[in-house]
Amino acid sequence: MTSPNMTTQQTKHSNNPQALDCAELQALCADDSSVKLLDVRTGGEFETLHIPGSVNIPLDRLGEHLAPMAGIGHPMVLICQSGARAEQAHSQLSQSGKGRLFVLDGGVAAWQAAGNDVFRGQTSRWAMDRQVRFVAGLMIVVAVVASMAIPQAKWLAAAVAAGLVYSAATNTCAMAGILGRLPYNRSTVDVDAALARLS
Repeated sequence: MTSPNMTTQQTKHSNNPQALDCAELQALCADDSSVKLLDVRTGGEFETLHIPGSVNIPLDRLGEHLAPMAGIGHPMVLICQSGARAEQAHSQLSQSGKGRLFVLDGGVAAWQAAGNDVFRGQTSRWAMDRQVRFVAGLMIVVAVVASMAIPQAKWLAAAVAAGLVYSAATNTCAMAGILGRLPYNRSTVDVDAALARLS
């Protein structure tokens, strides 16, 4: 196993050369107590379930705080539900100059599947990828049914399908960005307190 302490680490389980699997994350944290865990999911997702000790700054608020975060010298591991949003955060932070930056490969889902401890809150919200699948699927079903009476409705189904293809190809998701702004997914995140904990 390659050492997670090396900033030039190359792992084989992700396209991201700075990815850590769950065992590597545990080894890194055991070896260096200054490691910080940054969860970039929505506040609602974080409140529902998160890795103990992690700090939450949602991806859609990260851009406002890149400068102070770039100056944090500690190693930082980025976490989301499955890894996609964490990789977007990695791109933003690395471009702003933050070094010693890693991504948890597979995110919270992989961490939980490996049997590791998680903190469960009193609220229960679907993970963002599940919400996206539900809304996209519902839109396609509605469009197909509606096309029986209004043939042009089929183009809505085609547009949603094209959006999913684009999302997979670019590893981004506009629908997740929209859903993340709904009150259901938002919670009050004290970013200043989160930055203080990361520093």
